[in-house]
Amino acid sequence: MNGTVVITGANGSLALGFVESFLFEYPQHTLIATVRNQSPEKDPNTAKLLRLVDKYPKANFHLEALDLGRLATVRSFAEKLSARVASKELPRITAIVCNACAWSLESGQKFTLDNYEATFQVCHLSHYLLVLKLLGSMDTTSGRIVMLGSITHYADKPNPLSSLGPCFPDKFEELVKPTLDPTNLVHDRGFQRYATAKLANVTFANDLNERLQKDPNLSHITVTAMDPGGLPSSRAQAGQKKSTRALMGTINFLMPVLKHCTTVFRTTEDAGRDLAAVSADPAFRGKRGYYVGQNIGSAAPVSQDPDMQKKLWECCWGWAGLTPAETVLQNTL
Repeated sequence: MNGTVVITGANGSLALGFVESFLFEYPQHTLIATVRNQSPEKDPNTAKLLRLVDKYPKANFHLEALDLGRLATVRSFAEKLSARVASKELPRITAIVCNACAWSLESGQKFTLDNYEATFQVCHLSHYLLVLKLLGSMDTTSGRIVMLGSITHYADKPNPLSSLGPCFPDKFEELVKPTLDPTNLVHDRGFQRYATAKLANVTFANDLNERLQKDPNLSHITVTAMDPGGLPSSRAQAGQKKSTRALMGTINFLMPVLKHCTTVFRTTEDAGRDLAAVSADPAFRGKRGYYVGQNIGSAAPVSQDPDMQKKLWECCWGWAGLTPAETVLQNTL
């Protein structure tokens, strides 16, 4: 069935793998590819995206500007897109792929124009707002919401790249207004913020699935969280420590062999193909839950805790400034 698929961060490394696979495998759909900067002259990553799309001249492709660092922009984008669906300029939305992310490791804390910590807002809060506002424009028979998970979201699985793992703080306000990083933990606190944002993505996916299934008008819309695997060729690796960048470079060099031995590390092409399948392939219609690539996985236990889900939901609702009139979901609070 033809529909509109929306992906955020469409000029990112994983997204380029997604776009290539999507345009080749699912040409019947319309793709709304959002980026922070639409100009190929000013953003080489956007230029790369458009060169890729040029290989598919018949693709129903739309490049749209969306800055997830500004909630007002997210709100405006969602409202305009909903109006285009309502007017039948675009078919109903069959998938929202919440791919965009941000992190700051060695460079320390970053804040958005909304004065919220940037990693959490870009990775999670803005996607929370986008999804809830677009629910009314989705295909209610088989719509899909895809959040991006990560191996980093497991608090009980130590990560060799950081001494600190994901953690919902006792004071949830610290997710958007964190305390100052100790000078000896700037990198690891940055990594922890990213891992916690991924944990928030998975927690939201589990929570939203429950809420959708209790809403008779939206019960056939599904939510998945997908871990694409580690991407050693991702340009996000530029934010890592020098030693980690060197390690990822070596792993990337060995990927033609390693890809046959492990799913911990993936090429962006393979991971993008998996993301496209979870988002659009008929085999994943009606599927919910946590996936590692295209294989069913297990989400972190804390992401399935109803109390944590409720607390995160209510905090994000307040930080995003949402009102019940802005979403068709009945049981929002």
